[in-house]
Amino acid sequence: MYDRVIWPERYDPKISAIYALNDIDVKAPPEMVWKLLVDAENWSRYFPAEDQVKILSGGRELALGTRYSRVTVGYPMSLVVMECVPDRRLAWATTVDGDETGSSAYHGWVITPTADGCHVLTEETQQGPWFLEELGRRNPGALFRYNQLWVESLARAAEAEVAQMAG
Repeated sequence: MYDRVIWPERYDPKISAIYALNDIDVKAPPEMVWKLLVDAENWSRYFPAEDQVKILSGGRELALGTRYSRVTVGYPMSLVVMECVPDRRLAWATTVDGDETGSSAYHGWVITPTADGCHVLTEETQQGPWFLEELGRRNPGALFRYNQLWVESLARAAEAEVAQMAG
């Protein structure tokens, strides 16, 4: 059994309009996956859709309390890292810039060591009218598909780094 995201009460999947869980086994150590995950401004190196990420609160990597912005599928968003346990757990809360409905999201990552690398699990919940309209009604299943591409791309990148170091 793998650990799961630790949810702030307001983001619990039981009360969220939209929820997705994606996971994958990775043949790379947790440290390699972590390095790629906290290097937010360079996510696009392995996941091209995330090509507009900017850390706003200083530092080069995501850390507890880091504020950053990103444009995801054409929508500018503001984010803050809410949980950060190196090589194990990372989570952020998101608000959509310009959305006056108060919609928000919570996205967590859990990395669990395994015999031949690690298991990466990501869970995300979304609440509020904006997310319900954009992802619930207009693009059902989009959150799951997007996060699945992300975990697969992250796994490939981490495994490629391991192969490069070995070669």
